[in-house]
Amino acid sequence: KGVMVAGLGTFAMVQKHVFSTREVVVARRPIFQLAIDKFWLQGLECPTEIIPDDAKVKPLNFQELSGACGFPRRMVETCVRETILLYSFQLRDGKHFSFAFQDIGVLACKGNVLCMQFFSHCITGLESTASPIALV
Repeated sequence: KGVMVAGLGTFAMVQKHVFSTREVVVARRPIFQLAIDKFWLQGLECPTEIIPDDAKVKPLNFQELSGACGFPRRMVETCVRETILLYSFQLRDGKHFSFAFQDIGVLACKGNVLCMQFFSHCITGLESTASPIALV
């Protein structure tokens, strides 16, 4: 499954084959495919993450998000859109703030590279049955 956040990008899970000396392990790992317009990125590079064509990607469900946080749907949608716009303006102006996603990770600039760094508990939570080699 994947979630597309309009103006920002898509979060998805992909399967990755991990080869060890004894076995091949298939593990799931999170990826983030950035969708911020190049106009806002002013000299920043972004790793290219490709989400497979067969991945099921849905738009962010503002109704579900509204129910989870207790704010009206319209307010939640406006807040998300304005936050993404504000972050885009900051990137354009050369202010490289980190953008944290609770329990997922941080979208951050390292030098001139803007990339998503997933929290270790997010990764291990996806693949609780995987061997330690797959989690590495």
